[in-house]
Order: sequence, then structure tokens, then C-alpha cells
Amino acid sequence: MSYYLPYVFLSFVYLQLPHGLPPTSVDLETEVEKRFLRDPAWLPIHDTDARDVHVDSLLHCSSSPLHSGISVVRDPTTGMLLDFTEVLLGDTGISAKNSMSLQRPPNPNPSESLRGSNTNYPFLPVTYIFPFTSGLLTVPPGLKVGMDFSDKGLWTPARRISHSKIMGINMELVSPLLLSTGCWNIAVETCFHSATRALVRSGTDVGRLGLKRWAIPVDITSPCDDFYKRIPNPAFKYPFELDMFQKQAVLRLEAHESVFVAAHTSAGKTVVAEYAIALSQKHMTRTIYTSPIKALSNQKFRDFKTTFGDVGLLTGDVQLSPEASCLIMTTEILRSMLYNGSEVIRDLEWVIFDEVHYINDAERGVVWEEVLIMLPDHVSIILLSATVPNAVEFSEWIGRIKKKHIYVISTAKRPVPLEHYLYTGNSTKTQKEMFLLLDPTGNFQTKGYYSAIDAKKERTSKHAQSFGTKNASQKTTPNQDRAVWLSLLHFLSQRQQTPVVAFTFSRTRCDDNARSLASMDLTSSVEKSEIHSFFQKSLSRLRGGDRQLPQILLMRDLLKRGIAVHHSGILPILKEVIEMLFSRGLVKVLFATETFAMGVNMPARTVVFDSIRKHDGTGFRNLLPGEYIQMAGRAGRRGLDATGTVIILCKSGVHDMGDLHVMMLGKPTVLQSQFRLTYTMILNLLRVEALRVTDMMRRSFSESHRDTQAHEQQIGQLKQTLSSLPPLDTEGQLSDLLPYYYTVTELRITAEALQCAVLGSVNGLKALSVGRVVVVNNKQHFNALGVLLQVSSDSVNRTFTALVICEKGNEEGGGDSPNASAFPHLYNTALFIPEGPCSHTVQKLKLQDVSAITVKTLKVIPDRIIDNYNKRQQPRFRLDPPGQAISTATQELLRLAEANPGGVVTLDAVNDLQLKSVDVVEGTMRLRLLQDSLKDFNCIHSPTFSEQVCFLRVQERMSVQEELDKLLFLISDQSLSLLPEYHQRIKVLQSLQYVDSSGAVQLKGRVACQISSHELLLTELLFENALSPLAPEESAALLSCLVFQQKTQILFLTDLPSKIKQKCTGETKKAAVLYSTVSKLTGTLSYFLPQPFAEIAQLTDVQEGTVVRCIQRLDEVLKEVRQAARIVGDSVLGSKMEKASLAIRRDIVFTASLYTH
Repeated sequence: MSYYLPYVFLSFVYLQLPHGLPPTSVDLETEVEKRFLRDPAWLPIHDTDARDVHVDSLLHCSSSPLHSGISVVRDPTTGMLLDFTEVLLGDTGISAKNSMSLQRPPNPNPSESLRGSNTNYPFLPVTYIFPFTSGLLTVPPGLKVGMDFSDKGLWTPARRISHSKIMGINMELVSPLLLSTGCWNIAVETCFHSATRALVRSGTDVGRLGLKRWAIPVDITSPCDDFYKRIPNPAFKYPFELDMFQKQAVLRLEAHESVFVAAHTSAGKTVVAEYAIALSQKHMTRTIYTSPIKALSNQKFRDFKTTFGDVGLLTGDVQLSPEASCLIMTTEILRSMLYNGSEVIRDLEWVIFDEVHYINDAERGVVWEEVLIMLPDHVSIILLSATVPNAVEFSEWIGRIKKKHIYVISTAKRPVPLEHYLYTGNSTKTQKEMFLLLDPTGNFQTKGYYSAIDAKKERTSKHAQSFGTKNASQKTTPNQDRAVWLSLLHFLSQRQQTPVVAFTFSRTRCDDNARSLASMDLTSSVEKSEIHSFFQKSLSRLRGGDRQLPQILLMRDLLKRGIAVHHSGILPILKEVIEMLFSRGLVKVLFATETFAMGVNMPARTVVFDSIRKHDGTGFRNLLPGEYIQMAGRAGRRGLDATGTVIILCKSGVHDMGDLHVMMLGKPTVLQSQFRLTYTMILNLLRVEALRVTDMMRRSFSESHRDTQAHEQQIGQLKQTLSSLPPLDTEGQLSDLLPYYYTVTELRITAEALQCAVLGSVNGLKALSVGRVVVVNNKQHFNALGVLLQVSSDSVNRTFTALVICEKGNEEGGGDSPNASAFPHLYNTALFIPEGPCSHTVQKLKLQDVSAITVKTLKVIPDRIIDNYNKRQQPRFRLDPPGQAISTATQELLRLAEANPGGVVTLDAVNDLQLKSVDVVEGTMRLRLLQDSLKDFNCIHSPTFSEQVCFLRVQERMSVQEELDKLLFLISDQSLSLLPEYHQRIKVLQSLQYVDSSGAVQLKGRVACQISSHELLLTELLFENALSPLAPEESAALLSCLVFQQKTQILFLTDLPSKIKQKCTGETKKAAVLYSTVSKLTGTLSYFLPQPFAEIAQLTDVQEGTVVRCIQRLDEVLKEVRQAARIVGDSVLGSKMEKASLAIRRDIVFTASLYTH
């Protein structure tokens, strides 16, 4: 109504005046400024009261950087100033937005300096530095003589080059005194190693110089007596004597070299990481320690914080002391920092990769390869791993792509030897039935194995006598499991072999086994008091309702009796409490899954395997040797136990001896590349022009077999060979000589492929019966006719005994076969006809020796022919004439060859042998077409055409050319195994408008770079405006579909809000994938309501720890979507995501880790 009041007032005044309103002069400029520029109602987002208009400021712009400077010219003798000259400056105007150089100025934005920004360029990896080919100075400034860098053929692989030649030293000028005393050798050796490092840095192929390759194995058996002389002031002093492999690693770190340390669990690999951290603090640089899982990052943070103090932690939701000299993070965060050009990379000296064998993980292994490829040149690498058989091969790959030596330090020695037992007890009477299977020296004890079998058999037969026989079952009942665990733990407790880690490959069985031990109490009153006080203190930060969660109450009761459970379904804070109590020795029995074996040094006295079979996501299988060694290595505490005890339970029966032998003594799993293309990787590389996705693929571990430098060297040699060959005469009638060669070559290859298909078929083998005439081609015979005498019964390696005609004197294969040796490339069907007397031989032929099956058959007597031939092989019968059967067969074969000198008719694969496959039919048609086309070539009618001479020249040239083309293909992008998939993914990105036709990243692509998983789906939801109409809690519930992967039997689809169901089941195809997991959303949706976590956990059958982990992952997704919304400019959606994130960051879900406080 307020808008109409001025008009009512004016109408009233107008009626009172006789002539209306007096004329007024309205200043339109003032009125517009008043109404539209100074009225806060029109400009609510500006502070108009304090606004000052400065039009001149629009003309102001920052000055551009100078591209040149002034240099002073001085007299070289007096130093007097002579002149000034202008010189060009390099690296001007560069920034994080346009340059990958380390010379670019630091990012002025503090919020982007740590994790970087997706608009920043990454720092240039060493793998992308291209060698200089021009512009090198040959004469240093101030000198008259320089170096000649031209290639004079000195670097030949066959020549051995002395150190003095490499250094360019004239040995005639060397003092004889230096040579006689040996000082000269020391000096040259020192200079030589310096030159070697320079060559390595410059990318020279040191393999050609006869030097060591990139991976250098270190002999840890050699003594290191001068360790303290070489390092008089170590960066970190240990209160114990270092092992030999630790000393060797420390020596390499002091030399700023990269190392790969492979050792068993609890062997002391962390010492190497600690020394690198101390060394970086001494050098005032930075170190990044990466771990595969977040829980391990938290544990390492606590340990390193206690030792070094200046340590920070970066995880998805926690950021502590980011300015510290040592940063601990997961590998995914380091990858993001590298792609986003984090300023931390500038000061980085070491990157420590813990648990490198995790590169075998199918889902996340690619992250390790990306990080190793993207690291800049100045960063040294420390790789810590369990024992792997191909550590040298893996290090060779890293050294080749980083252009630096990797020292491989591997030890198979265990600090505490292990004893492996089979346990068959299940009651008080049988609780001592533990049989040694593998002694500490690694000897497999078959006696112990058979003793375990006898113990099981005796108990089974006694049971059968009392209750009758029953079918043996692989599964045991809960009562049987309880009896086994009670008898074993009582036995171990009596022998003081606790604490015990019981690895159980099922979370449900872990919980059931712990609950079944209600009658067992393994702690004293003092230990109970300590456990109670620590438990209460650790959970004091929780709200009252969270302290009464069923899982917490159950675990409190178990812990008081010295029993605990550790798996992914346990609440994170509970797992930390259990780990800390276990490290104190207060947890006597810990039922854990495989993830407990990966982490900090928490050894036990005994390790027990509930089973040796596990489910790997696709099916059940036995434990791999590497998995078994990793878990069994937790047994034995260094300095406390003489040996560690490993026990395998035989609940239903004794495991197969072969399976046990392979598991215990087999080789660990080799490191294998899990490199795969992801849309995030492709988009991050495409947004920087200097980086190419094909370069990333070429440098991956999966392509490590590509020796590009050796191939390039061979290519140069082949090009020289090709240029030295005489040119081909292709004038006149010989103009189609090369097409004729290609046709003949294709004809030969097609015929060979067709013959392989015939010989591999059932009908083809049936045709190869006794009496069949065949054409034989091998090292001794070329297109020689033979007749089959015997066919072996071996279906795998089938052989044929045949009588074959040959030249007189060539029965044993000693003669020459010019056609076969000189011209194997020719397609020649002309049959062999002896020039002199015809002889014969009886040979065993393989399938590949039979080049054709003819339509002819002969009546032969195989036994008589073979017996007569074998008899005449004896010295006293060697001069006897051949028998009648052999003479008849030989004459028939000779007569057949003379009657058909151009080739005998062979069985047709399609018509005669009835082979109807597409490949065979097409091959037969192609063969006929090629045969008919040979007579159309003009070159064969040329008077200068001599088939042998011409083809000798053509073959010589073409063989070199084919080898050259093969090598060029191997070093090209076309040979990359993932190239077809890359092209397909690029087509997807182009169709969705993430990149344009030229490969430039568009807005949608920039948004997808911000998202770590499900990047395309989330980006499409964002640009389809699917999240904007939803409330914050509804958007979060929809996004929770992407983070939940647990199985559940509870469905909530009917209880969901209509908006979410519409987004999940509507016509939007990009959201349809969410439908399969929509039934899990109610727990997330309820978490936004003012309900305690205990009530929400009761809505689902999923364990509390899994729910917490999903909500934490959801918070990371919300942050990513919020950042993506800000890039797009959707501030409303960004605020919604922020509200949703704040709403779920409460209660036990986001309780701070005990390791960080």
C-alpha cells in the first residue's frame, strides 16, 4: 500500500488548486542518482554510506614487469666503468597461473599456498624436462679454449673407455709419481663420479658408457666400520646400534641420494624415515611423509610429534601445523598438492612413501604412480616397503623417469625369528596339541604336519565309535569355535605367550569370537584399574548419549577382561583407545582384520590365524605369501622375545600341505602397475599446455619395459645403415618392384596363417593320417615332399614320423638348402627336385614343419619302412641298399614332384576340410586373389629382373626399413596400451563439453578437477541444477549415495522425501545411478535432525564405525561441491553445502583423534 500513498496525496493537492501544480524543474541526473545509486534498497550488497566515487581509478593499472635490465661493462684489467648495455631478463611476468618454473614468485594468497589451487600450474616434473639440443656455450667466459661437444663416435657400446678419456686428460702429461703412488687413481675416480652425476643430471645414456644402471643394489653384508668417521655429526642420534641396512641407508641419505628400503615388518624401516626428517630440519628444508590410510597418518603424527616436535598433519578434515618442516598426509593429498602447484613443493627435500607395496591396490595404486611421476627434480625419494621380489625392477623404473640413481637396500633378516605351528586342540584335554610346522631357520617340518593329521584322525575316529560317522563340513558351529578359542587362549596364557593378535577375515566373526569369551578374564586388578581410567579419560570428550552407545558399552566390558576387537566397523575413537591400550600391553587378546597388519610397530608375542582363506571382493582364496608374511610379522617383540609364535588353527581339518608350503615359503607378490586413466588425471593434465596425458602414460610403471633411449640409439644406427645401402632400381618396368615385394610378402604370411588354422583344426589333424603326402619345410628341407608313417597320440605336442626325399648326401641335414636359407621371404610353391640321385630320410616332424597337406595319398608299410631305415643307421648296415618298401615310396614321391614341379594340389580349407570360420574363409579368398594378382606385375617381365638378385636387394633394404618402422612405432604414442581408452575418454569429455575440440579445458572441466571421485556425475548434477531446489539436508542425503558401499538388508525408500525420490528415479539419466543405493539415505537424512547418534545408529544394521566413516566422507564431498559451486558462481548452493557440512560436524562423528591431542 505504501507505493500508492504518494499518488493519493498528489491527487488531493491537485483537486485543491484551481490551476493545478505550478511548473517545476526536475534535475533528472540528481533524481536518478538519488533513486538508483544512493538508495540502499536498490543496492543492498554495497555499503553506500561510505562509498566514494573515483572515476580516475578506472584508468589505473599495475605496471607490467620489465623484460630487460641494464648491465655494466667494465675494463677487465682496471675495473673502470666503460659503458652500460641492455640485457634481456628471463622469467619475467611469470606466475602460478602461467608458468611451471620454480623461479615464479610465491603465491601471495595464503589460503592457496598450502594445498594450491586448480587454477595454478604444477611445478615442472623432472620427467618432462626436455634435453637441450642447441644454445650450449663451447667456450667459458674469460677463456680462449673450450670444449667440443660434437659427437665423434667416442660413445660406442663395443669400446671400453677409460676414466681419463672421459675426463679429457692426456696421460702423457701425468706425473709418474702420481701413477706410481696410486694417488692418480683416487683423483680420477673422484672426478669420474662427479662427471657421472653430471651426465645423469643431463640425461646422458650412462648405459652406453658402461656405467651402472639407475637402480643400484647395495650389499648389506659388507661391513661398515667407518660409519661414524664418515658421519661424525649425524642429524639424529639413536640410543641403540643401527643395523647394517639402516647404516647403508643413512649413508645414502647423507649423500642426498634416493633409496628403496625393503625389509620385513618390525625390522626398523622407520629409522630411515626418522633420519630423513632430522636431516631436513638440519638443512632447514621440508619433508612429506605419505601413508596409504588416514589412521596410519594419525599414528605417525603422534610418534613423530613426540620425537621431532615440528610436525604437521594434513588429512581430508584435519589440518594441524601446516607450516611445520615435516608434513604427514595421505598419498591422495600429495597428488592434489602436486597438480595444484602447492608452495610447499618449493622447500621440499624428501618425500617418504611408506607401505609402497600398497601400489598393488587395484583402486588406489595409480595414485602412487602419479605422484612419483609428478615430483620435481629437486625432491629426493625414500621408499619403504615389505620384502618384494622385484624391488630392483621397480627402482629401475623410478630412476629412469626421475633421472637419478635409486639405491636398493633389501634385507630378508628378521629381528625376531618366527616359529609357525598348527593347532588342533578344542578342549582342556587337547589344548596342548600344537605342532611345529616351520622352524626359525625356515625349514618345513613334515613330521609336525603329519602329527597334526594323526591327532585330528584319532579324535575323529573316537567320535565315530561313540556317535557314528558324519559328513565332514568345512564350516564349524559357534560352539565349536568357542571351544577352540578357549582351549588355545588358556594354553597361551599359561605359557605367558600373550599379547595375542588373532587375525580373522570377517568382521562378524571378530565380534562373535570376542563375545563368546564371556567367561575369560585375562587382566589383573591393577590392569583393570588402569584400563578403566584410561578408557574414561579418552571418552570424556564425548557427549553423554554417545558414551552409552552399545558398541562402547560392549567394548568397555571386553577391555576390562583384556579382550578387544579391531576392524573398520569399530568407532574411530574406540579403535584408537584399543591401539593405545594394546601398545601398553593391557590388551591380551585382540581379534583383528587384515588392516591391523598395516600400520605402526605394534608387535605381539603371538599371532593366530583363524583361517588361511579370505574373500578378496570377488571370491574366496588362500592367503598370498606376501599377505601371510605381513600379518605373521606382527609376532615377536624386539628386545623382549627370543622368537615369535605364529599359530594356524585347524578347526574343521588340517589344511593342505601344498597350500601351507606355498603360503609360508612362496615368493611375495611382485609390485605390479595398477595404472589406469581417470577423468581427474586427464583434466588436470590437459589444463596445462606443457603436460601431455600420453607422457604420463609413457612414464607409468606399466610401460616400464619401453627402453626409449636404447631404441633411439638403434634407430640412429638403422638410419645410417639404410642410407649406406645402394638405391633400388625402380625405373621402367621395375617401377612396381616394391608393390610386387609387398604382395609376395603378404601372400606368404597369409598362406602361413591359413596353414596354422588348418593344422589347428580337428579336420586338418584327421587329414594328417598314415600315407598322406605333405610338403615339408624346416631347416633341412625346402618344399620337399614326404609321406606320413606314424602319428603320435600326444594331443599337446603332436609329432609325425615321415619319409622325406632329399639330395644324396643330405640325409643328416648337413648339406645346403639355398632356397630356404637365402630367400625365406619368397612365396615359392615350386617343389624340391634333387639334381642328382634321389635319397631319403625318416624324420619326426612337428606341426609347424608341415607347410601344406596335399590331396595325394600313398600305400605304404610304415613298420617295414621304419625298421629298415633304423637298421641302416647302424654302422655295419650303413652301406646296405634300401628295402623294397622304402624304394617304392621314394620313387612315388619323386615321380609326383617331377609331374608337378610348380606345386602339387593341396586340400582346400573350405571345400575339402569344411572349415567355415570367418577368418579361414576370408584368408582363402585373399590367398586366391593375391595369387592371381602376381601375373599382372610388369617387373617380372623385365630383362633385368632376376628374382633372387632383386629380392636380395629388396629384402635387405626392407628388412632394415621394417625394423626401423617397428622401433619408431615402439617409441611413438601409438604403441601405448592405454591410448585407445584415452581417445574414448576424450570423446566423452568433448561430448559433455568438459573440453573443446582442441583439448582446452572448459568451465565444466575446471569444476571436475575439484572433485576427487565421481567427478563427472557430481559435475553433471551441479550443472543440471539438480541440487539447488533441495534443502541442505536433502542435498547431503542425495550425495551420501556416492560414499556408501556397505551391504545392508534394511530399505527406507518409502520414507524418503519426494524431492530426493524424484531426483533418484526421474528422467535424469545422470542421477539414475543413485537409485541402487537410495535405500541407505535415511540414516544420513536423520543425522541432520536433532537426534542423537545412538538413535540414528539403530535405524540401520550397519555398524557404527562404518556409519561414522561414511558421514566423514560425505563431509569431504560436501566441501568439494561447495568449492565447485563457487567456481561456477552459485553462491546459494555453496552456502547450502556449507550449512550441510556444519550440520553434520557434531557428536562422535567428528570427535578429534586421540593421536592429535
